[in-house]
Amino acid sequence: MGHKDHKEKARGPVGVLVMTVSDTRTEETDESGALIKALLAEAGHEVAGYEIMPDEPSLVAKALAAPPAGVSAAIINGGTGISKRDSTFDAVRSALSKELPGFGELFRMLSYEQIGAAAIMSRATAGITTSGLAVFSIPGSIHAVRLAMEKIILPELSHIVWEAGR
Repeated sequence: MGHKDHKEKARGPVGVLVMTVSDTRTEETDESGALIKALLAEAGHEVAGYEIMPDEPSLVAKALAAPPAGVSAAIINGGTGISKRDSTFDAVRSALSKELPGFGELFRMLSYEQIGAAAIMSRATAGITTSGLAVFSIPGSIHAVRLAMEKIILPELSHIVWEAGR
């Protein structure tokens, strides 16, 4: 069975937990979280949970360890940079049993085409937790969210969730 056959079997809506990691955003000011939710809905997926939380590794880890019922994937925006408060990457990475290094590599390549060498400061990552949850951790800027969602996550979301559950 080839890649195309797998993608055909892997169609269908995915229940997604959207998490915004920020010390300052509120539901009213969370443009990136709103964009993720809108793009998921447009693609026929279900936003099965939404949270805004401070950039505290224990909170991120707890949310990934016990997602709401019906959640097969989590998309986290924010906390992937290199400042002292950016710790989301570390929490996500420790929760993964299988990393998808190609996700970060591809994101940084596409980001480089838009913003140049500053793309190296992104620690965007993705993978699968021991419970089978597909996790995507992306920067919190609206431009980075649109790029990751449209070029990488949405085209492969159902397929990744299906493969992780096999």
